[in-house]
Amino acid sequence: MAKDLEISFLLDFYGDMLTEKQREVIEFYYNEDLSLSEIADNEGITRQGVRDSIKRAEAQLLDMEQRLGLAKRFREMRSGLEQIREAAQRIQDYNKHYVYSRDLSEDTQTIIDLAQKLCE
Repeated sequence: MAKDLEISFLLDFYGDMLTEKQREVIEFYYNEDLSLSEIADNEGITRQGVRDSIKRAEAQLLDMEQRLGLAKRFREMRSGLEQIREAAQRIQDYNKHYVYSRDLSEDTQTIIDLAQKLCE
């Protein structure tokens, strides 16, 4: 099984909606980078049982994202905030070089700071 970083990302959004066992197994596999055999030994189940549990959890995570779209929305908001920050920086640079306004400088700095904080 090839590891898909998207699953790890979706786990952050929807992990609490999985069963405790599914969440543990998929976290071991994706976040702790344990092999199927290592997880099987730790959990006292077969390697095939681990694989099946991971596949079911992956399918559930992908289905939840398809239905709810929270991860997609998060990415869109983050991208939008970055665009806002960049635009405010351009306005601030223009203000410094051509028509200095203290109020404009303070407002653009507030926008830059807020956008940066929200992206963290």
